[in-house]
Amino acid sequence: MITINIVGTGNLAWHLANQFTKQPDVMLLQVAGRTLESLIPFKKLAQTGTLKELIPADITIIAVSDHAINTVAHQLPYIDTLVVHTAGSIPLEEITTKHRKGVFYPLQSFSKEDTVDFSMIPICIEAQEEHDSTLLKTIASMLSKTVHYLNSHQRKKVHLAAVFANNFTNHCYTIASQICKDDNIPFDILHPLIQKTTQKAITHGPDTVQTGPAKRQDIDVINKQQEALTRKDHTSVYKTLTASILSYYGKEL
Repeated sequence: MITINIVGTGNLAWHLANQFTKQPDVMLLQVAGRTLESLIPFKKLAQTGTLKELIPADITIIAVSDHAINTVAHQLPYIDTLVVHTAGSIPLEEITTKHRKGVFYPLQSFSKEDTVDFSMIPICIEAQEEHDSTLLKTIASMLSKTVHYLNSHQRKKVHLAAVFANNFTNHCYTIASQICKDDNIPFDILHPLIQKTTQKAITHGPDTVQTGPAKRQDIDVINKQQEALTRKDHTSVYKTLTASILSYYGKEL
C-alpha cells in the first residue's frame, strides 16, 4: 500500500485526491490547506488539516502555486521522504534538500467542475533517485496510460509548448467570441470549425493543415480584416499571428 499526502486545495489537488481514493493500492492519508473552508470538499476523501498536522507518507504531493512550492516544502513537519511538486516550469531543485525530490506533472488544464478521464492525460515524472522514479512511475501508471520521464529542462519546454497549444489558443477563442458577440452572432457557429481544426492538427500535424489569408499570402484580405477590428488588443494579436504565419511559411508582409 502506497501512502500519499496532498498539500493544496486547488483544481489539480481536487482531481488528484479523487483519483487516488479510487486506487486499491493507494491510501490518501491527508490533505492540507491554508483554510478550513478550502478543505471542506476534501473531508469525504481523507483526513484534512494544516501543514503542521501532516504525518509522514510515502509521497507528499505539493499542488500549490509555483511561487509557494519552496516555502511549503520547507514547512513540512518531517524529513527524508519523497516530496514532489506538480509544476511544469519549476525545476526539481525547488524542493528543499531536507527531502528526497521529485516531480509529478499531469499535462492537462484542470477545472474542478470538469469531468476528467485521467487515463488519457500524459503524466511527466522526474526524481533524483532511481527507486523514487520507480515509485512515481507506479502511481502515475495507476492513473494514466501515458507516463513520460522528463528532466527539468524538457518539462519546462513542454510547459511552454502547452501555453501555446492551450492558453494562447483559448485566448484566441475568447477574442473570436467577443467579435461574434459585438455583432450578435452566436459563438457556437464556430464550434464545428474549432473541433475540426483540432482534429486535423492531431491527425495530420498542425504545420501541414494551416489555412487562412496569411498562409495564402492574401494581403488584401489581411488589410481589410485588420481595418474591421475595433479593439487595439485584437489588432495587435492579429498582426503578430499573421506575421508569424507569414514568416513560418517563408513570406513577409
